[in-house]
Amino acid sequence: MALAEGGFQVGELAKMYCQSGYNIETLSHEEALRETEKYLHSENVTLFEPAFLFENLFIRIDIFEKDGNKVNLVEVKAKSFDPAEEEPFYDRRALRKGKYILKSKWKPYLFDVAFQTYVLSKAQPEFKITPYLCLANKGARTSVEGINQKFLLVEEGGRKKVRVKEGTTKELLGEEILIRIDVSDEVHLIIDDWERQYEPSFGSFSETINSFSAAYEADKRIDTPIGTKCKNCEFRINSEKEESGLLNGFKRCWGEKTNVSPDRLIKEPLIIDIWNFRDSQKFIDSGVYFVKDLEKTDITVKDNDNPSLTSSERQWIQVEKAQKNDETPYVDFGGLATALRSWDFPLHFIDFETTMMAIPFNSGRRPYEQIAFQFSHHLIHESGNVEHADEWINMERGKFPNFEFVRQLKRSLGERGTIFRFAAHENTVLCQIYQQLISSQEVDREELCTWIQSITNATDSIDGDWVGSRSMVDMCDLVKKHFYHPLTKGSNSIKKVLPAILSESSFLQDKYSKPIYGTSQLPSKNFNNFTWIKKDKNGQTLDPYKLLPPVFQNIDTDKLDSLLTDESLSDGGAAMTAYAKMQFSEMSPEETSAVRNALLKYCELDTLAMVMIYQYWEKITQSYGTQETA
Repeated sequence: MALAEGGFQVGELAKMYCQSGYNIETLSHEEALRETEKYLHSENVTLFEPAFLFENLFIRIDIFEKDGNKVNLVEVKAKSFDPAEEEPFYDRRALRKGKYILKSKWKPYLFDVAFQTYVLSKAQPEFKITPYLCLANKGARTSVEGINQKFLLVEEGGRKKVRVKEGTTKELLGEEILIRIDVSDEVHLIIDDWERQYEPSFGSFSETINSFSAAYEADKRIDTPIGTKCKNCEFRINSEKEESGLLNGFKRCWGEKTNVSPDRLIKEPLIIDIWNFRDSQKFIDSGVYFVKDLEKTDITVKDNDNPSLTSSERQWIQVEKAQKNDETPYVDFGGLATALRSWDFPLHFIDFETTMMAIPFNSGRRPYEQIAFQFSHHLIHESGNVEHADEWINMERGKFPNFEFVRQLKRSLGERGTIFRFAAHENTVLCQIYQQLISSQEVDREELCTWIQSITNATDSIDGDWVGSRSMVDMCDLVKKHFYHPLTKGSNSIKKVLPAILSESSFLQDKYSKPIYGTSQLPSKNFNNFTWIKKDKNGQTLDPYKLLPPVFQNIDTDKLDSLLTDESLSDGGAAMTAYAKMQFSEMSPEETSAVRNALLKYCELDTLAMVMIYQYWEKITQSYGTQETA
């Protein structure tokens, strides 16, 4: 819903770009059809959200423009589009073979337009229809300040809607940042070549629609093949949530498809959970569903002269430990010990929170440009003392924070010590800000750009090629190469790695089971006398992330994070959504303060988690040679 709210804003902006039009607001199907019919007799008319019905197929079109019998059908989406990209909707490998196959990421949007075009052509066969997608133009820049804040999200009658700021006109919105793309060819391809574009096939385009329609009317589940795509199924829940009364749709679906006991599907590791295993679909298709049924030859583990784990070696470790019910971690003691000895004190652990919006907050910015609004910074001194040294967050509505973000981060990190990140996100963000600085008028841009280069590695998407003299160390990469814990179930997310090591490290359990966090012994910016190690009724260590207040009340943070499929963002869904809501929603000072406090704690725990992982590795490698564990 939070992501959809951003789409509401884009939809309202698209309407503002039209010269005029009639908005059909009613939610009633019958009333909407009557209102639409009233305007269709006009020779020239623009309608927003008009309704059309053919048999039992009902649609509402975002923007409908009629000029005689010529009609523009415009579907507005809050998705970015690069006008410089050639053949953006088609799979490039297929194109090289002369085949026109749509990219999977565009299919949902193009299918939507195709369905609307189909229904409209049946309901009004006299119309000559040109279908369009209206998208956020990545090549455009806003020319006025604060466009986003002109479209406020409000709640009226229990329904979210956009309220356009009084006095807003098309002229005041400056240069257009949305672009219309004629998708007539793609729509015809979908309708005429449906069985090749859509898997599984339910027949022709019209036959498929009729099948879906009948299933919807009869409240019947549609028979869908199982596969790798089921790994992140939103209806796949653990036994604890099932015991609370939630229904496990994954267990039901897979149970019916595999004829396997539903309990086994919950209790035994599945092939889809093997990290980065690209052959899982092949095994599922052949009736092999469980990790225990794999052999080493199935993973094709290759000989490796490098001491770091290869992907296949790591996959086999995960399989072997699952088969033996071995919950002890795999540790490359030598590799970790070598890495630890190479680092310089003080050790800096940083985490960023970022967001990208379809409608930029500031002038001169592009749709979906990176916004860095928060960081946390933990420090470990050579003495071993730990402190939450610094943090920064932008709460000012409408302010572009990136350049001040870099200034504050530069000040915080100083000139000495090794810097740590977890995964590629921080490196990517700083390189994107580098690009923004290059084209800016900031008086200190050269100084800031030089500093960014010193702590990053250049990414493929930017102009430049460098490896920083003080380039950040990726702890996630170290996990992949030197460490695997079965309790992570193949995930390398910091939110999975931390609870796993806490569950078995007596050293960390002893240290953080006392209320020392947020004292002179272990200073914190947001916690006082806090105890991080707490046990459930069964004596199991609780996940520290579960001890934090939710960023949003009544919303499961895990679920919010899981909705973001981009791995670099999947641990920050709550933060990026909260910041966006603070920018374009009407929130009271009390609500804003509560969200700010939650965000600060959320980000602080991410860098503390990195500290704990480091402390764990340091402890277990102290006795390298005897291979004692903490």
